[in-house]
Amino acid sequence: MFVDSVELTISSGKGGAGAISFWTEKFVIKGGPDGGDGGRGGSVFFKVDNNTDTLSGLRGRNHIKAENGRPGEGRKRYGRKGEDVTITVPPGTVVIDMETGEELLDLVEEGTVVKFLEGGKGGLGNMHFKSSTNQRPTYAQPGLPGITKHVRLEMKLIADVGLVGYPNVGKSTLISTLSNARPEVANYEFTTLTPKLGVVHIGDYDSFMMADIPGIIEGASDGRGLGLEFLKHIERTKTLLLMIDAANYREMKYQYKTLLVELERYSEILATRKHAVAITKIDALSQDEVNTLTEQFFKDIDLTPNDTLGKYNADMDYISYGFKTDFGVKLPEKKPLFVMPVSSVAHINTEALRYALGDFIKNVEAENKEV
Repeated sequence: MFVDSVELTISSGKGGAGAISFWTEKFVIKGGPDGGDGGRGGSVFFKVDNNTDTLSGLRGRNHIKAENGRPGEGRKRYGRKGEDVTITVPPGTVVIDMETGEELLDLVEEGTVVKFLEGGKGGLGNMHFKSSTNQRPTYAQPGLPGITKHVRLEMKLIADVGLVGYPNVGKSTLISTLSNARPEVANYEFTTLTPKLGVVHIGDYDSFMMADIPGIIEGASDGRGLGLEFLKHIERTKTLLLMIDAANYREMKYQYKTLLVELERYSEILATRKHAVAITKIDALSQDEVNTLTEQFFKDIDLTPNDTLGKYNADMDYISYGFKTDFGVKLPEKKPLFVMPVSSVAHINTEALRYALGDFIKNVEAENKEV
């Protein structure tokens, strides 16, 4: 089961109490106080593990608590420290305080171990309170209490490219064609019910991560459909690939503008992500129809095609037609880096898209480093 959000109450352990004890032994007169200190309570840690891909292991665990420290004993024996608790989460997990809404931790790097709650300190035994004026102290410190927090864990997938589009636009088919992901593919809307990740290889030593989320419809940012629940999974993506269905009853311009509006309404940061456009399902149309639709789409979004790409590729029966700027040049806001008609089923332009996205990601990474 894919679980990407859980609420938990997490507590560190209470410190053990110090002991009140006096040394009593044969032939020892007035041995004095010898109460030992209490042990420190257990702490709570978060660990990031790539082998964990959901939060399902935490589902149903309402309260996670570290062990309390043991009390001290006579003969100056210290109490045992309480056992720590380590909560294992997938990369991209955010820890949010339920009371204040504050983001407490952002766990991204594999292998990261972070101490979240410190265990309570153990109390001092009565041996520490002996003095010249008080040679028989009859008190010791109680252990300090642990810390309790009510938190929400949210998992946000970490990917280089996030696929965004209407339901049944071909996102699952594309990610299964380009990557090792095997999502369910069917000819009806909302086939994808949970996000999917796939690794796209563009060489023996080069690859990038692609994320597919359930389709976005009009009003997704207001809670319609499944898009709102899973839009958080593309918040961390470096780039976006907006997928427009050429065979859909909705105009391509309408699809494109709606996706941009819903992204902006959900997150202003997400709306600033650099993006490209893939026009899908061109195998369902004739070459002339795809040419006409693509040219109209360019006019509608105020783009000028790059003549070097051309309209027709002699090696194919279909077009290889797109807008592309020189990589490394900043684009006007909300303009795609390239527009590429593709067919995942007929494998038209899928390889070109694979390498174009690889270059796109490298360009964005280089630009971010400069900033």
